[in-house]
Amino acid sequence: MNWIILIIAGLLEVCFTFCLGKTKESAGTEFYLWGIGFIASVILSMCLLAKAIQTLPLGTAYPVWTGIGAVGTVLVGIFLFHEPITFGRLFFITTLIISIIGLKVI
Repeated sequence: MNWIILIIAGLLEVCFTFCLGKTKESAGTEFYLWGIGFIASVILSMCLLAKAIQTLPLGTAYPVWTGIGAVGTVLVGIFLFHEPITFGRLFFITTLIISIIGLKVI
């Protein structure tokens, strides 16, 4: 169950980076709404991470959490913010995914 909580926490990390990206292109009330989404996602993500590490090793849970966030953020950047797709980005995201799986398997 705590692995599921950790995955949700990692996905919320992607949510807060998405909200952060949206604040870059908004103004006025919309800026503050995205900011509220950012803050809410950060708080919920951190709370779920704290819950997950009650039974999972910190040395595994934290890298998995940041890895999910990193991979998800790069994918959001590519698909939603039209950032460039390069061989280097795909290569290193792939190695990061393999490393996350490796931490789960060990």
